[in-house]
Amino acid sequence: MKKIIIALILMSIFTTVQAQPGFILPDDIPRGGRAGLFALELRSIQVNTKITGQSATTSMDQVFFNPSRNQLQGYYYFPIPKDASIDHFSMFINGKETEGEILDAAKAKKIYEGIVRRMQDPALLEYTDQAMFRVRIFPIRPQAEQRVKLTYSQSLEKDNGTIEYSFPFKHQLMTQAAIGQASFKIDLKSTGKLKTIYCPTHEVEINRKDDKTATIGYEGNTIKSANDFKLYYSTDDSNVGVSILNYNDGSEDGFFFLNISPGFAANQKAIEKDIVFVLDCSGSMAGKKMEQARKALNFCVANLNEDDRFNIIRFSTEANSLFEAPLKAGSSNLAKANEYIKGLKPIGGTNIDEALEMALRSKKNKDRPYFVVFMTDGKPTLGETNSEALLKKVKNYNTDNTRIFTFGIGSELNTHLLDKLTEATNAYRTYVLPDEDIEIKVSNFYTKVSSPMLTDLELDFDKNISISEMYPKGLPDLFKGATLSLLGRYRGKGKSKITLTGKVNGKTEKFTYDLVFSEKETSYEFIPPLWGARTVGYLLDQIRLHGESKEVKEEITRLAKKYGIITPYTSYLILEDEADLIGRRRIRQQDGTISNRMGSAPPPPEMKNEFSDLAESESGDASVRASEEVQALNKSTSMESNRQGKKRLAYKDKSGEQQNLADGIRIVQGRAFYNNANNWVDANLQLSQNQSLKVNRIAFNSDDYFKLINNHPESVNYLALGTNVRFVMDGIIWEVYL
Repeated sequence: MKKIIIALILMSIFTTVQAQPGFILPDDIPRGGRAGLFALELRSIQVNTKITGQSATTSMDQVFFNPSRNQLQGYYYFPIPKDASIDHFSMFINGKETEGEILDAAKAKKIYEGIVRRMQDPALLEYTDQAMFRVRIFPIRPQAEQRVKLTYSQSLEKDNGTIEYSFPFKHQLMTQAAIGQASFKIDLKSTGKLKTIYCPTHEVEINRKDDKTATIGYEGNTIKSANDFKLYYSTDDSNVGVSILNYNDGSEDGFFFLNISPGFAANQKAIEKDIVFVLDCSGSMAGKKMEQARKALNFCVANLNEDDRFNIIRFSTEANSLFEAPLKAGSSNLAKANEYIKGLKPIGGTNIDEALEMALRSKKNKDRPYFVVFMTDGKPTLGETNSEALLKKVKNYNTDNTRIFTFGIGSELNTHLLDKLTEATNAYRTYVLPDEDIEIKVSNFYTKVSSPMLTDLELDFDKNISISEMYPKGLPDLFKGATLSLLGRYRGKGKSKITLTGKVNGKTEKFTYDLVFSEKETSYEFIPPLWGARTVGYLLDQIRLHGESKEVKEEITRLAKKYGIITPYTSYLILEDEADLIGRRRIRQQDGTISNRMGSAPPPPEMKNEFSDLAESESGDASVRASEEVQALNKSTSMESNRQGKKRLAYKDKSGEQQNLADGIRIVQGRAFYNNANNWVDANLQLSQNQSLKVNRIAFNSDDYFKLINNHPESVNYLALGTNVRFVMDGIIWEVYL
């Protein structure tokens, strides 16, 4: 599926023109002036979209600002998405509404190429096969705003049961002003029952109103870097929906992004469950912690489903429970629970062993899922205190693989112990630091897992498709209104029957789906880096919980380079590796992915500390932070998750300017490109095993340059990055220079 591309030209002497939604290009630069002095800033952009079935109407409201002291004139351009039509355009100049003209793709291409030659900037090359809307603007007043409104309609395509909506929002800041403010609101109404709804590019809020309508929202301020906004959704009248997207460029095994969702419906009945809340009441919980923990427990109890059964176990020096076994959440038992919670007092030691034994050996009903929610702020001090021995005992207690959801309160606890408990049971872990609210974190978690729809999941694929390296490794349970996303690799092509099995109230249910694995599909370039993030997250957890190995560190380094996964830990590994490669003259200094950006600047001290903390620390702030960030990678569903710990990646370059290693990375055709001193470097230059690849050097804007575009249209995706690009294509290194 083709992307909807809209561009904003920001004029700069230092960097390339940057793509943005809608653009204004002044005609001439005032005498004695330079382009960099007259950049038009995008103060704000608001996007409101209404989707009904597979038809979308997008309304865009932009506010530009001319920061110069010169009055300018020029054109507003809008590359029209394929299969889209302009419904309305509104821009007032001197109080009069201005009308524009629509140019076909052939005329638009000449204008785009003319802009590229004039501005010596290739950012618009990838848009040259689209029609154009154009309107003359005069005057563009100095130190003043110019507001533009535009509405267009389009039909959305369905691929493998999944419908895509895309809005262009690319922005890669170098020296220009950041986007001041941006907001997206999408009102989605489907003709069938909505199942999966997900956005792999941005952290959005999804509010499902009923089984056919939802609202999706995003807001951001001072935006320095952004990807195109993409939303995917599917409809399915079955109880559990499955959708799949593939990426396969033919050079290696393909990638898939599989979503499983029961969707949302007011009349959906959740599985009857048994749940036990285990709360640390040791002396260290005194004060605000205990107060918030009581509120969190009250919330969970108040939100039990009608047919649920529950219990509360408090522990300190010893453990005791509200009931002998979980009881039904009727009004009488709920009242007893509230009184019990009110009387909880922090005193004594921390006997985790006895508390978990009591929770896991409680009488269970094989036809009902059984969950344990475990909250603690400390390390075991009574009973079994050795972590590995305690884990073995818990494994023996947990004969039916009960999910243990852990909440670590504060940082003076054993993160490795809690993380291994959740890892062993395919559950989730959450940490609440001293400045965070326990009540909010617990309630957010419990809202998500309060209504199980399908438990003990298993997934089988046809033999004609070979599946490997799928994450998460163990399948968690499926909850009402939630989506389970799986990323993995595949070999083979064509139709495949997928069978999903799980338990509903003790009965095994089976669902089958006919899906297609593509032989060649490069539209969904976000899939490989998301898979890379999941893989790196998993490998980092193995290092944290089970120790380092040379092979695992090398694999993390390779994946982090290829997919632009930048964390303090992975950056340190990359710098260490590149120093060795450059020292042995295996790669050129200018082909370093991040080492060349830093020049002689030493790595930020936080990176080295993070390197040792991740592998060695079992408690403390750094250990909690590492656990949370690694889990975020391991469960990554959006590109924004690939930049964990960005605040700790700041450094000063040779000129003393503040920089960040996480900036200057773009994903093109499923792999990372790195901006090194305005030279874009393909990660595959380092990762290629063939050190004798032919090099073709081509001058930017030359006849050979445009010949390359015509002969290899796929090269436009790489060339659009800038005037100096080195990339691997068809077994050749192409080097474009200015």
